[in-house]
Amino acid sequence: MEPRKRLIVDMDGVLADVYQQFINFEKRELGNTILLEDLNGVDEVKAFPNGEKHVRQKDFFRTAPIISGAQETLKQLHKKYDVFIVSAAMEFPNSLQEKYYWLEEHFPFISWKQIVLCGYKTVVQGAIMIDDHFKNLDYFEGRTLLFTQPHNSSTHEHSHERVNNWEEIKRLLL
Repeated sequence: MEPRKRLIVDMDGVLADVYQQFINFEKRELGNTILLEDLNGVDEVKAFPNGEKHVRQKDFFRTAPIISGAQETLKQLHKKYDVFIVSAAMEFPNSLQEKYYWLEEHFPFISWKQIVLCGYKTVVQGAIMIDDHFKNLDYFEGRTLLFTQPHNSSTHEHSHERVNNWEEIKRLLL
């Protein structure tokens, strides 16, 4: 029997809808209305000038909405692959605990042994990585799937396979 392939899955921007969370925080705290469609091709730092403040606030990561289709598809992938959730979580003080509890709530089939909260993702290895940032995919030695988010939507210079949603991931990997 062939060993199961290791599938590395990013959290923010792939499982957790941090764009919607930034939009929600901007509206709730500052009254600013930001439309997702206005953010295509805009770097995250420019898109959300108050983002640095928001990611340091309690419950930013804990209450982020889930990206549509992520739960169902990841549950199916979990049966076929050795799934690891890998997320950069060292930079913001609250994120370690909040990300863990968010995953525990939304993905109870993922064991704590399959969660890697780290600083820089270049240390992880596997067969496939799904991420929304080039800085993580460019150094990965396996197959790379770029999950489309506004900050990467207008860039096509890299050789990663682009996926726009979890339905496309399902078709490619199941």
